[in-house]
Amino acid sequence: MTQTTRNPASASQQAKVRSPRKDLGLLRGGIAVLDFGGQYSHLIARRIRALGVYSALLPFETPVAALKEMGVKGVVLSGGPSSVYGSGAPHPDKAVFSGAIPVLGICYGYQLLVQAHGGDVKRASRREYGKSSLKITERTSIFSGIDDRSITCWMSHGDSATKLPRDLVPIATSDNSPFAAIRSADGLQFGVQFHPEVVHTEHGDEVLSNFVFGVCRAERKWSMEGFLEDALDELKQTHEGRVLCAVSGGVDSSVTSVMLDKAMHERLQCVFIDTGLLREGEGAEVSKFLKEDLGVPLESIDASKRFLDALRGVSDPEKKRKIIGKVFADEFEEYARKKGPFRYLAQGTLYPDVIESGQTSAPASVIKTHHNVGGLPKDLKLELIEPLRELYKDEVRALGSLLGLPAEVLRRHPFPGPGLAVRIIGEVTPEKVRMCRGANAIVEQVMREEKLYDEVWQAFAYVGDDRVTGVLGDERTVGTQVTVRVVQSVDAMTADWYRMPHTVMERISSRITNEVDGVVSVAYSISSKPPATIEPQ
Repeated sequence: MTQTTRNPASASQQAKVRSPRKDLGLLRGGIAVLDFGGQYSHLIARRIRALGVYSALLPFETPVAALKEMGVKGVVLSGGPSSVYGSGAPHPDKAVFSGAIPVLGICYGYQLLVQAHGGDVKRASRREYGKSSLKITERTSIFSGIDDRSITCWMSHGDSATKLPRDLVPIATSDNSPFAAIRSADGLQFGVQFHPEVVHTEHGDEVLSNFVFGVCRAERKWSMEGFLEDALDELKQTHEGRVLCAVSGGVDSSVTSVMLDKAMHERLQCVFIDTGLLREGEGAEVSKFLKEDLGVPLESIDASKRFLDALRGVSDPEKKRKIIGKVFADEFEEYARKKGPFRYLAQGTLYPDVIESGQTSAPASVIKTHHNVGGLPKDLKLELIEPLRELYKDEVRALGSLLGLPAEVLRRHPFPGPGLAVRIIGEVTPEKVRMCRGANAIVEQVMREEKLYDEVWQAFAYVGDDRVTGVLGDERTVGTQVTVRVVQSVDAMTADWYRMPHTVMERISSRITNEVDGVVSVAYSISSKPPATIEPQ
């Protein structure tokens, strides 16, 4: 599947701007995204920023008068977990639909648009999740320049518009709906049932670009260079006192630690905690890369026994995540008491961690608690610094490149903060950890050897309690089944399973069953996100 992307202005053409977190005045000339709690809400703003136009997420109830005062060029209504006809469903200021400001409604936002104009929205007879075929019937406005009559798009909804009012015109259909995309008669309001912001929607960037530039007449003024400059200034100017930074060796915490080192080297202490749930050789790699190669102040702590003891007998994934979050916090607080004083705890939290943990101001659903977001205790005595909290993985990699991090570090596959604990279904035991770690190492090694590692988002193995019959030599045996999961994604908000060459699957399976004691069977996961998540727990 191909994705057509319009390249934003070059760095030299884009203006350096101040932080999106502090100055909503930046929205003058930009696009506001009203957040109804959808998983992809922040991704909409991310995609618009990638076009070189500033975009920020605002509460869904933000008044139109305030939007006008900010000087926004257009408004996007995000998706969300609610039904527009449900009791207590979130609704925007009615004036949003007056035509005073261009509007693009996505999924739930599309349904709000239909309902506000007098149309009908009901529970769909057949829910749509994942890929769907979209037939474009009017190739103007938001579909301008898209030559394909039919494109693959990404759906995620359980409700559909069943009747349109006269002032809304259908401009695309799907197998499930004759009104998959609509526009108002005046050409200022649009609604799409699909998600143009996700990478799996063909020409999705063009749909957004057509709205941002063609309908809203916005100008390019946003760049990652400007974000980095502002973030470093903010770290220097607004945080006084010593900083304790949690590092894991992954892309997120590595970029965070290097940013902090540049902004406050003399006040920074990075700490790597070995949880006993890490990838093979992780501790040595982290020490060499950060401490020896980059000169970041780093100290390592082996707390593996403490983590594994705390997880003994626990099978529920949410409990595991919260236990890990608490033990992490306890370790850092103990370190702070011994080596302090420290005022702040810095983490490489990204926006997907925040939205999946249901920690935004919008009515978002909790998908799973991330140990560094919802898993932290409420009485944490250290103030948090999370400079990457609004960014996605691809943005963080771009930021890391600007900071001079080596490509081999930036290309590393994401690894969950709770480590192998979320790749072990059921209770975490030393035996499962051994099998999971060994299988993961083999998957990554084979993918590198086959030159496939950089083609995918994530490749790993997970272990559960499934016991299957096998044959070793001439004897019957009962052993564990390992599942291999490989996905393609750009931002982790959506993902599609990777069509692995059979010869590579055979290599991985053969090596795991021959080299990891206790494993007699290997399965391959073919679920996309949604409906599944990338990690099994």
